[in-house]
Amino acid sequence: MKLKRVWAQCVKELSQFRRDRLTVALAFLLPFATLLIFGFAIRLETKNIPLVIQDFDNSAFSRAYIERLYGTNQLDPVRWFRDKLAQDSINQGKASAAVIIPPDFSRRLKEGKTSTIQVLIDGSDVANARVIKNSIRATNTFFLKTEGLLPKQSLITSRTRVWFNPGRQESLYMVPGVLAINLVLYPSILAAIAMVRDKEEGTIVQVYASSTSATELLLGKGLAYLSIALSEAVFLMMAAALIFGTRLAGDPTPLLVGTPLFLATSVMIGLFVGARSNSQSAAIQVVGAANALTTMLLSGFIYPISNIPWPLSLLANLVPVRYYIELTRDSFVRGTGWPGIWFVFPALAALGLVLFWGAWQKLQRMQFSD
Repeated sequence: MKLKRVWAQCVKELSQFRRDRLTVALAFLLPFATLLIFGFAIRLETKNIPLVIQDFDNSAFSRAYIERLYGTNQLDPVRWFRDKLAQDSINQGKASAAVIIPPDFSRRLKEGKTSTIQVLIDGSDVANARVIKNSIRATNTFFLKTEGLLPKQSLITSRTRVWFNPGRQESLYMVPGVLAINLVLYPSILAAIAMVRDKEEGTIVQVYASSTSATELLLGKGLAYLSIALSEAVFLMMAAALIFGTRLAGDPTPLLVGTPLFLATSVMIGLFVGARSNSQSAAIQVVGAANALTTMLLSGFIYPISNIPWPLSLLANLVPVRYYIELTRDSFVRGTGWPGIWFVFPALAALGLVLFWGAWQKLQRMQFSD
């Protein structure tokens, strides 16, 4: 293997990249748009849940209770007509829950008796149903305390402190994951397009006729698109810092070491698929579909990996973005550093080598020799 051939291949790929404006847009504008869309649109905390309340008591006490329910900022009022049942709003899909206050609500409470409130929850959305149930329970407890209907002192008192993200900003959790998704999707697509483009244009025959080996071709293309991917990473991290306020927490060296390693693995995904594809459209479809499915379902981006049932959870260990999400969320949120995420680096290195070997094996059978 000669480094001069690797460098020549790298320079050629970078020259082609600069001349293709559409490819440049794919490399920078689309990742930036994805960062904005995912960063602003995806929220894990459920809000604005429609709730209808049927108040048969219609007293100042019941109205204060209703105000407390809607004051949680999770529940939105739905208009109720007296000639209809509250559950009709759930059946028609207008509300996710209904609270029915009995006629003797305030009288029984003032007499020190128990008053039963009926709560109907739409269980078709399990996540929302759990949020509504917990919200109403917490509101009941808080309302009774403020009205002096519960003992002022409790035998058990909990003092809760939220670590790493005391303001509970969802962007601090979502944006590092979005960075990982962008940096696995677009560099791999660009690398796959570059590999297939030589086949479609016939320039691959010139490589066959030359003394360039499969290793040199892969390293040359990989080096070119690794440099482009690094530019993307710097651009997206700066944009995330300016727009969403993400900042490094703790030791920055794991991110500095892990990012080039992950990007190299991402580029290898594209070269692996491109070596086995005969058209750019097919390569884009394979890379896009594979990355979309794995990043959304098996990476821990939205759903914890611990929630994935066995044996599907075993596949998560073969998804590179799963490890980089661990790294970015630690670097931007937790800041535990090397002791907490050391396993990311051997995993990414192993996956990258396997992908490189798979692409090399395919090109070896196409008249290359080392």
